[in-house]
Amino acid sequence: MGENDKAKEIDLEQAGLLIDALERDLAKVRGGSQDVQRLRDEVETLRNVLNSPVRRDSWVTDSLHAIRVQLDETVDEAVYEGMTISRYIAEIGRMLGL
Repeated sequence: MGENDKAKEIDLEQAGLLIDALERDLAKVRGGSQDVQRLRDEVETLRNVLNSPVRRDSWVTDSLHAIRVQLDETVDEAVYEGMTISRYIAEIGRMLGL
């Protein structure tokens, strides 16, 4: 059982709901820093992956990892703007089996 097996365990519906909520919260963040923009870009990438007719589980896993890393890097600004990101970090970690 390799990394691909873990990717298959990801609930794609839950990933979609997480992205919906994250997009709503990001819309409230007024900051235009590079970190926040990178987070928006990663969220959009995962949205595109989830909506793609050709979807690979490893792409979803990679996108979730990238979002989690970006959330860690934008934590200060996001918290300042009132966005609760610890919930997203925990949820992504749960999806990824971390």
